[in-house]
Amino acid sequence: MQFKPYARTLIAAMSMAVMAGCSSTGGTQEGSMDGTAGAGGVGTGTAGTGQVSGSGLGEGAGQMAGSRIPEVRTIYFAYDSDTIRPEFQSVLQSHARFLQNNGNARVVLQGHTDERGTREYNLALGERRADAVKRFLSVQGVSPSQVEVVSYGEERPAARGSNEEAYAQNRRVVFAY
Repeated sequence: MQFKPYARTLIAAMSMAVMAGCSSTGGTQEGSMDGTAGAGGVGTGTAGTGQVSGSGLGEGAGQMAGSRIPEVRTIYFAYDSDTIRPEFQSVLQSHARFLQNNGNARVVLQGHTDERGTREYNLALGERRADAVKRFLSVQGVSPSQVEVVSYGEERPAARGSNEEAYAQNRRVVFAY
């Protein structure tokens, strides 16, 4: 008689856990794909455009992750930050899947910064950014022997100029296979 209330509670908890697990995977893929496909997104409807581009890129990224090196090889950071932005997590996950499926593959994570700050500070910040990506890949199951970290600081800018647009392009980590 006392077992029945516990069984009901256990069944309710299990069903909530299943529902929570199903709802968390769809949200991250859609959001991150919109962030990486910003340059290619052309359209008039905001809701329809996001759904179409997100699902198309998601399928492509999933197919490439297992057998080919993912096409997106650069992720960007906010000013003076080494925190991985949510829109790039799916890019990192596709690189992690590729590296896991190809045990002989090696990647060099090249950390970069914009020109603001001292040379020493920028070298350290570039290394922190590349280390953050390395930690993310490690949590995803990538072997540390497959990943090397290099910091170039402000030495190899992607864009020339002293404006926010150029700075944003230079705050990055590049995957070099």
